[in-house]
Amino acid sequence: MLESIIPSKARRKILELFFHHPQESYYLRGIVRSVEEEVNAVKRELDILTEAKVIIREPRLNKVFYSLNKNYLFYDEFLRIFAKTALLSTSLVSSLSRIGKVKYAAISIKFVKNTPIKDDEIYVLLVGTIVVQEIVKLVTESEKEFGREINYTVMPEEEFIFRKKNNDPFIWRFLKQPKVMLIGSEEELVK
Repeated sequence: MLESIIPSKARRKILELFFHHPQESYYLRGIVRSVEEEVNAVKRELDILTEAKVIIREPRLNKVFYSLNKNYLFYDEFLRIFAKTALLSTSLVSSLSRIGKVKYAAISIKFVKNTPIKDDEIYVLLVGTIVVQEIVKLVTESEKEFGREINYTVMPEEEFIFRKKNNDPFIWRFLKQPKVMLIGSEEELVK
């Protein structure tokens, strides 16, 4: 989907690597291995992204490490865009016919940033008539890449509306935090 906006395949892969793991730093050979592109192509794209200030270049000992510039003007916007290319997001969207009728699917920015959450918080909210067994499969597969358990909740639309109207703290805690909508409108979700 991003091919027409970011035509360079190497650049897309590098951006996905960094925005899927925003806390990480990488050295050149590590990036080359992760994105499976030629070293010259990766070096050229890193130079472009460093010049644009998307990525910070930092020499350490005898290696140069690269990391995301969290002060980059469009950092949050890119984070949200690349959240939609993560395994969990693409799996959910591509499996809609098996999952059921999903009215809303939202992921927390804490998931995008790979930030630990409390036991009573969730990373993913799914609302609609949903086949839970299919969601379990998708989440289990995504947990391998994510590196830990992905807390999520699935509920019918009627229950969601009821809990929202009755100021359920569990629901409102999720709704008040920054999120990325995969299905449905955020405006409709929170009203």
